[in-house]
Amino acid sequence: MSVLNSLAGRDPVAIITDTTASIPDELVSKLDIHLIPYYINIGNKTLRDVFDISREKFYQWLPTATQLPTTSNPGPGDYVRMFRELYERTKEMVVITMTSIGSGAYQAASVAKEMITEELPDIKVDVIDTRQVAMAQGWSVIEAARAALAGASLPRVVEIIRQTAARAMMIQTADTLKYLYMGGRIGRAIHLVGTLLNVKPLIGMENGEITAYGQARSRSRAYDKMVSLLTERFGAGARLKVAYMHAAAPEEVQELRRKVEQTFQCVESLVAELSPALGVHSGPGTTGLAVIPEP
Repeated sequence: MSVLNSLAGRDPVAIITDTTASIPDELVSKLDIHLIPYYINIGNKTLRDVFDISREKFYQWLPTATQLPTTSNPGPGDYVRMFRELYERTKEMVVITMTSIGSGAYQAASVAKEMITEELPDIKVDVIDTRQVAMAQGWSVIEAARAALAGASLPRVVEIIRQTAARAMMIQTADTLKYLYMGGRIGRAIHLVGTLLNVKPLIGMENGEITAYGQARSRSRAYDKMVSLLTERFGAGARLKVAYMHAAAPEEVQELRRKVEQTFQCVESLVAELSPALGVHSGPGTTGLAVIPEP
């Protein structure tokens, strides 16, 4: 417990999110972030995202799959169990979910909130729909966890989550949109499905829905376009916190990192591998970034 929290006489606000936020394991541990897994359904077998299958093994297996796995979000019971577990140490909690347009996690957590407040009337739970995904969601979790450990109140933590999610921008490219299309998650980028195999589509998240940012003829040119899009949004030389995201493509994402850090002041940089539950829809070889601007 930090000094601030000791002086306040209370435990920190508990920060809860799910595995699709794709936060690096070391930060999850360091910042005391509580993860609830999504589910990956492979035939008759159901696996807990990250918990039951590693990223490495999943991405080695996925290209060999004859049928695309399906995914499902945590249910209300998953959140209720987490609330009960954390209740022993704190009465204030916040759940941070990916966009409610692409998943039922927000609805499940909201139902769980109603259930737990009937059972434990003194508990306080907020559920926040970030309208983001992957590390664009993850940055809200990280900033919230840092604030909570520094002694921020629940209302202040919620404010930080909303502000961070509203500022975040995510862009990614993939070798193919096959996985998004087969999984039914293509959103407003549907018109890119018919592009040539050597064209790299760029997609992002706007108003909680996957949207197209254009396309490029090579991965390198896709990265140049990402830099241009960031410049349009934040300005050249902007101070940014950047998460470089990939799915079984750690070397490829380093090229993107070099291009970004030549153009912007990156006050914090980290590399995050997408969780298998997201990799089902993006496929191996996906690279991209999620950024938030610093004042």
